[in-house]
Amino acid sequence: MYISYRRIVTRRTRSPRFLSETLVCSQLSEGVEVGPSPKQKGSVEVARKSPVASWLCAMLYCFGSYILADVLLGGCPLDYFQYNSHIVLASTIWYLVFFCPLNLFYKCVAFLPVKLVLVALKEVVRTRKIAAGVHHAHHAYHNGFLIMVIIGYVKGSGVALISNFEQLLRGVWRPETNEILNMSFPTKASLYGAILFTLQEAHLLPVSKSTLICLFTVFMATTKVILTFRHSHGSPFVLIESWVCHLLFGSPLGGGEEEHHAVPVAPVSPVKTKEELGEGTRKRKSKKAE
Repeated sequence: MYISYRRIVTRRTRSPRFLSETLVCSQLSEGVEVGPSPKQKGSVEVARKSPVASWLCAMLYCFGSYILADVLLGGCPLDYFQYNSHIVLASTIWYLVFFCPLNLFYKCVAFLPVKLVLVALKEVVRTRKIAAGVHHAHHAYHNGFLIMVIIGYVKGSGVALISNFEQLLRGVWRPETNEILNMSFPTKASLYGAILFTLQEAHLLPVSKSTLICLFTVFMATTKVILTFRHSHGSPFVLIESWVCHLLFGSPLGGGEEEHHAVPVAPVSPVKTKEELGEGTRKRKSKKAE
């Protein structure tokens, strides 16, 4: 049942898949994480020195969600690699991004109007993957609502969840970029979307699946395009999450996503303060003596 449904979803999303994987490989070329973390250098150098490692990183970026979902459901993590056309397509995009003469392909992809189109179509694929993951988990575990949410969440944000493993292939280790600790907007939206699709699959949400897919796709594509156009790593959920966490868990009210990822300023040492006070006292005594 799952394989046949996945083939249906794959055929429906084949045209935007090319553009989605193009954006993914361009992000890998830039050396940036899926979440709001600083840029990392070394992706292009790794592609020049070790093309095999770079190709493996690209395959993880393109198919990481399928691999992680298969592992969680007890399937073979290499099952998705049976689709030769997808492997050839992803490999071709990887080669063009990293080795195209004069870097023309990457420059075209990085051109802002083109990038906005790629970002929007990537969210189309993400929504379909979340719906497919929840549908699969529903047939395997009919009453396992938590499993449905987890599989849908992994299908939507699997690339971000395994980004630390991808870093190891490039010889980089940044545990502070763990996506579970610092969730980006796509990761949060994938979680909320998995919850919505689970409620719909359990007939607890009075809306058809096609309508929910359409509405969620429009929301994701519109929000992501706006954030990309503004070069922002923020999230529209920040204000609501801040109030909910404050009411339920007693967390302090935050000012925004940028403050959450800002580099903390080192506090003033109390020893230094005492020294400054001592210097001020000595200056006042010297003025009185004069």
